[in-house]
Amino acid sequence: MQTEKISIYTLTSELHDEKSVGAVTKEFLESLGIGYAFKGNDYTDYGSSALSLIYVRTGGTEGIFKRLLPSLLEKSGHAPFYLLTSGKSNSLAASMEILSYLRQNGLKGEIIHGSASYIRKRVSLLAKVCQVRKQLKGCRLGVIGQPSDWLISSQANYDAVRSLLGIELVDIPMQELLDVLAMTPESASHETSDVEMVKRALSGANRIYMALKDVITKYQLQGFTLRCFDLLTAIKNTGCLALAKLNAEGYVAGCEGDVPAMLSMMVARSLTGLSGFQANPSRIDPETGEMLFAHCTIPLDMVERYEFDTHFESGIGVGIRGYMKPGPVTIFKVSGNLSRYFVTEGELIQSQAKADLCRTQQIIHLVDKSQTSYFLTEPIGNHHIILPGYHRETLEAIFNSLE
Repeated sequence: MQTEKISIYTLTSELHDEKSVGAVTKEFLESLGIGYAFKGNDYTDYGSSALSLIYVRTGGTEGIFKRLLPSLLEKSGHAPFYLLTSGKSNSLAASMEILSYLRQNGLKGEIIHGSASYIRKRVSLLAKVCQVRKQLKGCRLGVIGQPSDWLISSQANYDAVRSLLGIELVDIPMQELLDVLAMTPESASHETSDVEMVKRALSGANRIYMALKDVITKYQLQGFTLRCFDLLTAIKNTGCLALAKLNAEGYVAGCEGDVPAMLSMMVARSLTGLSGFQANPSRIDPETGEMLFAHCTIPLDMVERYEFDTHFESGIGVGIRGYMKPGPVTIFKVSGNLSRYFVTEGELIQSQAKADLCRTQQIIHLVDKSQTSYFLTEPIGNHHIILPGYHRETLEAIFNSLE
């Protein structure tokens, strides 16, 4: 880890000898095996690095912190306070009093305490989260058309998204995409299909892909969500192939104008570097924890193989049937005002290809079957994001850091 990512500041009681405390400090920090810039009691640039730690070296420091707090809040923008402690010289007790005071005043914080390996892992994760939050500031995500009419709970609070994550949501009229499409020529498709109807639709599906790339460039977007069902009536084709390709190219490309799903995909990609599969829960067994998820597109970089079919609901255009490698997965969703999130882990048992569902279908067994109750009693909309691998701890960390 590079030193500029982590700065360590200190709190020390005047009753303790600096020389002896300094020796303990050196031994403790070197045992952690992390790179850092040691700032001591000079808080001039507090909050300027990716992660600022306050090393509470001794007891009797609570009053010092209380006097510093107004200045620290001004410098850090009310970011959480991370209190590092070795547990020596009553440092843990002081940290607990400080954290309690922060909570009483509606402020967030955490005591980082434990074995050297635990502290190293925790600090590394927090540094990553802080860095991602800084990277998200100024990110631009497009909302092309409004959310589909049936997504009655999948709106977003634009101000909260900007304030808490620094992401700018950009409304783009659907007509603008249709106008770009009208000026985009069809070209021969590199893809093919044994199904004649799908084969004929591939060049038009690629035309949508090229038009969306033009919109991305014009608005300088890192991603978007598309009111894709409008394309079925307007040009008799689907955005499924375009979204599958664009996600694989590193953009976030969501379906049905679902803004919370797009935000979930953006946060997940920023933290993990992975594409996410936006899908509907189609079947839930609360007794076993088995769930079936399905949708008509999946990022091409998530699958071992894929094949083309028609779009399920309309029977036209191009849909994607993707087969992801079985194994650990994470299921994730955040609300449109960022006040709630859900994350759980499971195992992708198999993909299937039933005719009565959207084309990509995944059977997932939740690690904790009790988590099925969330989907049946307090879901955040219908779409959820599936990621390969276990990422619950990482995703929880970023939302626990929000002011």
